[in-house]
Amino acid sequence: MAMASTAIFSGHILTRCAQLPPPNKRNKFPVKVNKINEVSISYLKLKPERGSECRIRASDSSSVSASPGKMPDVLSEDVESSLAMAEVFDLSGKAVRLTDLWKERKAVVGFARHFGCVLCRKRADILASQKGSMDAAGVALVLIGPGSIDQAKEFAKQTQFPGEVYADPSHSTFDALKFVSGVSTTFTPLAGMKIIESYLQGYRQDWRLSFQKETVNRGSWQQGGILVAGPGENNIVYLHKDREAGDDPDVKDVLKACCTS
Repeated sequence: MAMASTAIFSGHILTRCAQLPPPNKRNKFPVKVNKINEVSISYLKLKPERGSECRIRASDSSSVSASPGKMPDVLSEDVESSLAMAEVFDLSGKAVRLTDLWKERKAVVGFARHFGCVLCRKRADILASQKGSMDAAGVALVLIGPGSIDQAKEFAKQTQFPGEVYADPSHSTFDALKFVSGVSTTFTPLAGMKIIESYLQGYRQDWRLSFQKETVNRGSWQQGGILVAGPGENNIVYLHKDREAGDDPDVKDVLKACCTS
């Protein structure tokens, strides 16, 4: 049923997209924005409710963001312990402790829903577009996705992501950070409009990766986020937890956290 629901929902979105003019170039609108996209853009620009970007416990399932500076009141001891135990795998198959990614450096870490996700490919592009600023500030750019090493390799090949890509087949990093997961956080009006907008901009879902066992086993309901941390294992200075699919933070906030003194 989960796979069938996914196919039905995606099919509806793609049917609507098929009626729209195809993009001429990635990331650019080919024609004057139509009514469907005007609605999505105006909706996306709505400001978050007051309190959605504040210091709260990481166990809270809402979005968490904070200004640059250590956040001792955000991460509880059990979360820090879980982070220390979590590990990911690089494209060569080598296991790496999650906190080692920022132990000796500062890093921006994007967490994808899964490696085939169209919204995650757009997020990767948004972060990649700021790599020049990150390089100038000595900040590493990292992306982690729940899935196999082979899926991570395929994602890196398809997207040409300029940062480091890691696989998390056990979802240990997502569980440690208590990222939300569920049907109700995936099938939302906002997510649907963001999918339409992403297709208009030239991004595409990889259906083969999306329906592989490593993704389907978790129902494709996992959400991600963005974290800025380091140097130092417990020095997390910014944490955004997606409340639903496509819940991207303002990239200016990410840059402020990673690239300002």
